[in-house]
Amino acid sequence: MPTIYPFTAIVGQERMKRALILNAVDTRIGGVLIRGERGTAKSTAARALAALLPNVRSVRECRFGCDPDSPNTWCTECKERALTTKDLPFNVRPIPFVNLPVSATEDRVVGTLDIEQAIQKGERHFEPGVLANANRGLLYIDEVNLLDDHVVDLLLDSAAMGMNIVEREGISFSHPARFILVGTMNPEEGDLRPQLLDRFAFSVDITGIRDARERVLIMEHNIAFEADPEAFRQTFLKKEEEISHQIEQARKLVSKITYSKRDLLSIAALTSSLNVDGHRADLVILKAARAQAAFEGRTSITDHDIALAAELALPHRIKRGPFYQAEVTAEQLQERIENLVGQSTEGEPGEESQEQSEGQEKKSQL
Repeated sequence: MPTIYPFTAIVGQERMKRALILNAVDTRIGGVLIRGERGTAKSTAARALAALLPNVRSVRECRFGCDPDSPNTWCTECKERALTTKDLPFNVRPIPFVNLPVSATEDRVVGTLDIEQAIQKGERHFEPGVLANANRGLLYIDEVNLLDDHVVDLLLDSAAMGMNIVEREGISFSHPARFILVGTMNPEEGDLRPQLLDRFAFSVDITGIRDARERVLIMEHNIAFEADPEAFRQTFLKKEEEISHQIEQARKLVSKITYSKRDLLSIAALTSSLNVDGHRADLVILKAARAQAAFEGRTSITDHDIALAAELALPHRIKRGPFYQAEVTAEQLQERIENLVGQSTEGEPGEESQEQSEGQEKKSQL
């Protein structure tokens, strides 16, 4: 197996790296679209992230790599095996990296059910597709703007639901399909339809680095990697292990990250003031802010987490307003959040915690 270029050896492109890491912490965020000119390390970053991620436990002999600790997400086959076996055996494996070709068809993506065998022999036979291979791994789509719109829709639906359900002639089969979705494209070759663009949680626009010293560092890194890939990897091994461990710990922590009523108000005020259509952006920002806090080892989110999340979630969704077609920085967004919340909470009582507000809702229901 060829040595993968280290994630921590990539020079610059901090937004892109942060977007990938946050999706690795919480796959429910919904993927990232990386738009940029040729030769800006888009595919290198995606492959490097997959090699960086910690190994996972999966049910032994399961074609879909089901998580033995989450029986509610098991595939149809594992659920049937569990009826006769109390504890399914498991093994530890590296996460898969699946590259989806632009020519992929619907059947190649979702898998196929053999109807003839089901009718003649009464046996359900499912041939796994790309979604099955990518479960609990990273699904990479180069030139996603050239992929058939219907196929892109299927991928985004599965990424959002975390499940792939195939139904043919009254026969159905389901399996988990939770993966990190990374799409890359060159805007010069055409853009995605707005409806598909909005389905990607994050969008990052990257360009070539202009700083001469950083460009020199890129050349030095690449020459060293080509000369001796393994020695170059060893140089960055300690940093790679640190981030891998940080992601692993963040995955355990992310579901416990708390947020207050004021935090929700901050997100809503920001998206409303920027005339963002729909509510997907609000949910993405909240999930990403929690992932950011978890990655930094904290148990609650801050305005800065919200600003960092908005920096990734809003650029491709803003159509009108002061930031239209402009570079949005986390500092600008944080300042805007503070101003908006300061105006809306003026004269109101102090903020409620998530737990307090939930308790009050239960009392009102009683």
